[in-house]
Amino acid sequence: MTRVVVIGYGMAGARLAGELLARDRDVDLTVLGAEPHRAYNRILLSSLLAGKVEETDTMLPDARGSRLSLRLGAPAVSVDRGRRLVSTSDGAAVGYDVLVLATGSTAIVPPIDGLADPLVFRTLDDCRRITARVPGSGTALVLGGGLLGLEAARGLAGRGLAVTVVHAAGHLMERQLDPGASAVLDRTLRDLGIEVRLDAAAVAAHGAGLRLADGTRLSADLLVVACGVRPEASLARDAGLAVGRGVLVDDRLRTSDPSVYAIGDCAEYPGDVSGLVAPAWAQARVVADLVTGTDPAARYRPVPPVTRLKTAGIDLATMGESTVDDEDAVTFADPVRRRYAKLVIRDNRLAGAILLGDHPAVGAVIQHFDRQTPLPADPRPLLFARPGTGWDGPTAATESPALMPDAALVCRCNGVSKGSLPRAWLDGARDLVAATHAGTGCGGCRDVVAGIESGMSTVEAVR
Repeated sequence: MTRVVVIGYGMAGARLAGELLARDRDVDLTVLGAEPHRAYNRILLSSLLAGKVEETDTMLPDARGSRLSLRLGAPAVSVDRGRRLVSTSDGAAVGYDVLVLATGSTAIVPPIDGLADPLVFRTLDDCRRITARVPGSGTALVLGGGLLGLEAARGLAGRGLAVTVVHAAGHLMERQLDPGASAVLDRTLRDLGIEVRLDAAAVAAHGAGLRLADGTRLSADLLVVACGVRPEASLARDAGLAVGRGVLVDDRLRTSDPSVYAIGDCAEYPGDVSGLVAPAWAQARVVADLVTGTDPAARYRPVPPVTRLKTAGIDLATMGESTVDDEDAVTFADPVRRRYAKLVIRDNRLAGAILLGDHPAVGAVIQHFDRQTPLPADPRPLLFARPGTGWDGPTAATESPALMPDAALVCRCNGVSKGSLPRAWLDGARDLVAATHAGTGCGGCRDVVAGIESGMSTVEAVR
């Protein structure tokens, strides 16, 4: 019986626990969760902040098994690698043969005068603290114009607050967007009651207000800090493991100690810290295969990420080299209709893309990026396609899930292909979400999964 200890019960740790138990091998599993509640889907926190969903809607299924010891509210405080012991905050010591770090990340708080114990936006408890302070009406400042900051801003605007995003860079989401896309996104946000201050470096905080480098003072009823996150690697560093930005791992997700693995936000695969759920869940599958011996040849192979911001009033997808100023880029901007599209093309393949606003061809663009298939001779339909047109022209109805190729990824979060969904149905599954996990991440593919379920049900009824 292999004693496995997982430190962290977020989206990565919870998925790993489920993967280990599903393999039904001789594993004695202990999971230590720092938070006092069950695992939840943090992708839905902006919807929770906006009041669009309840806390129960964000909860992930608990891992269950007779060989599982789940200890919540018991953060690990130290790791003794020589004795293979993990000590927790309540004084317990847990022995392991294999240790997996899934410690996630922590919110970055910039070194600004007066910014003491700010409201940050990262966890469920953060969300609770923010909503407890939200006035019935009034104003809010969000410090940070990256993905996390815009999610926080949209959530607060959904509560009826007049929100101003304060961002030190010259345009929004500068890691994913070029200035043209940012300008269209700025107009989209203003439509939603969210003002944007760019090139606005905050140098001091006063209550819920900020003072900028140019002397401007901004006042509000609420201040939320959403300046990004950093990998939580302090436990690994204190234990003497190799650490860069995160915990350094190889393609087996092993750290510098072969008996210790790391997955999720805290793990740094050569040169990359992802911070996204899809890589974390892929890493959980690899570690489960290796630890249980199910597939000793399993290796982690990162997939180029697609970043989605899909909240009420905003539909944005970026991928690959989206910010480059390339002579082979094809760009379309329609600020009046709040639409922007950009394709970065190299050797007739998609190296990067930005799609903001109503773009029915987004699925086709993502498939070209994922599979690196040759682009059409004229790529403009990928920018301008309307419902009923496809990536090969008007004969392909891309809105029909049945016409998607079997190799197409339906659920990027879980790596579920279109072909695996009918196969699961034919194997007896009648809830494809439960059977394949498709749709349990960002939820953006649930309509496609429902369409495939409906199609299979119809075929079965006809038979």
